[in-house]
Amino acid sequence: MQLISLIANSQMLDAGAMFGNAPKALWSRWVEVDELNRMHIACRCLLLKDFHGKNILFETGIGNFFEPKLKSRFGIKEDSHVLLDSLAEQQLTHQDIDAVVLSHLHFDHAGGLLSSWQEGEDAQLLFPRARYFVSKSHWQRARNPHVRDKASFIPLLNQLLQDSGRLHLIEQEQHELLPDIHFEFTDGHTPGMMHSIVANMVFCADLIPGKAWIHVPISMGYDRFPELLIDEKSNFLQRHMQAQHQLFFTHDPDIAVASIHSEKGRYSTKNEIKILNKEV
Repeated sequence: MQLISLIANSQMLDAGAMFGNAPKALWSRWVEVDELNRMHIACRCLLLKDFHGKNILFETGIGNFFEPKLKSRFGIKEDSHVLLDSLAEQQLTHQDIDAVVLSHLHFDHAGGLLSSWQEGEDAQLLFPRARYFVSKSHWQRARNPHVRDKASFIPLLNQLLQDSGRLHLIEQEQHELLPDIHFEFTDGHTPGMMHSIVANMVFCADLIPGKAWIHVPISMGYDRFPELLIDEKSNFLQRHMQAQHQLFFTHDPDIAVASIHSEKGRYSTKNEIKILNKEV
C-alpha cells in the first residue's frame, strides 16, 4: 500500500475569517496575504493506493464545479479539475477509485466529486465505481443545514449522492467495507465531522486545517461551535501524540504531514513533510 498526498484545486480566502477572533498582529506571523487580505488555501487529498487491492481517496477538494462568477468569489484560479490531473500523475482516473471517504460535505472538501462547470449543463457525479462514505450525523446536517452554514453545502451533490445507491453512512469507529481504517468524530467545526485514521496517520480535516491551527486557542470564523472545537482539539492532539500518530493537513499550503510536539503545554509540529509518497 502507498500513502500519497494529492493536490486539488486551491483557493484564496480572507485570512481574518480563517483565524476567527485572533488579531492580525498574531496570524500575520504565520501566513502571507495578498492585497485583498487573502491567504492561499490548499485543498489536499490523501490517496491509499492498492489498499487491500483497492484505491481509497480521502477528500476531493473544492473541484472545478463553480461557475466563473463564484470561482472568482472564492479565489479559485485553476481552470482544470486539478484532482483529476493529480490522479493521472499516479496513473489513475476517477474511474479507478473504489471508495471516497469524506470528512464532511462542505464544498471545499466534497466539490471535487462533481464534474467541471459547463455552461447550460448540470454537474455530474464523478467516481462511478466508488462507494461514498460520510458520517451519519453529518449527513443529517448536510440535508438540513442551519442558515449559518447553508451556503457551505451543495444541494445538487447531496441529491446525487443519495441517488447513486453507493452512499454509506458511518456511525461507529469501524466499517466492514473499510478494513484497517478507524474513525472518530468531532462537532466543533460542523456536526459529525469524521476523522480517518490509517496506519500511523490521522486526517485532521477542519479541526486542524494546517500548521498554524495546531495552537489550541486558534479557531476559524467558519467553525460552528468554537469553544467546543477548542476542547476537541486539545483532546485530539493529546490522544494522537500519545499514539505517535502523524497529522495529515488538508488546507496547509506547504505541509502535507507533520508529527506533534508539545512543550510546556503548547503544541507545535515537527518532522514536517511537504509531499507524502511512501509505502507502508
